[in-house]
Amino acid sequence: MFLWFLGTAVLTVHFVFTDPRFDYRLLLVGAVLPDLIDVPFGQARWAHSLTIAVAVLTLVMLVTAGRKPIRRLLLGLPIGMLLHLVWDGAFAATKVFWWPFIGSWGDNQVPSLERGWLNLVMEVAGAAMLWWVWRTFGLAAPERRRQFVEHGTLTPV
Repeated sequence: MFLWFLGTAVLTVHFVFTDPRFDYRLLLVGAVLPDLIDVPFGQARWAHSLTIAVAVLTLVMLVTAGRKPIRRLLLGLPIGMLLHLVWDGAFAATKVFWWPFIGSWGDNQVPSLERGWLNLVMEVAGAAMLWWVWRTFGLAAPERRRQFVEHGTLTPV
């Protein structure tokens, strides 16, 4: 499941932060990263842990202290990871979500693999969200796509 996480991440950040300078490129990477890491194993492992997402956020904040442009770019990654946990419902698997403080991560299935056919409905919803993003931000225009690729910004038409 990728479209669901991409669409929910972009819309959440657009409506919550409303910052025209926000860089969406690493947000999109972070939004799918936990599944890219855990799905090949068929289990929810450390990538679906709140501890890891918060550790990445802390690392970005510490490493980029006083350097706003690079911070703006890198903050998208942990924000995307945190949004993945929210929109995946990872918090329902407490042994994984709170690892290493509670339990382990060896016996839990990745939440998106547990949903079965419901994933199809969610992917269609994700495709609809991304279509809305395409239209709202005018990404059909080559100049706007270039702006997104080079700077990661999305501004409504």
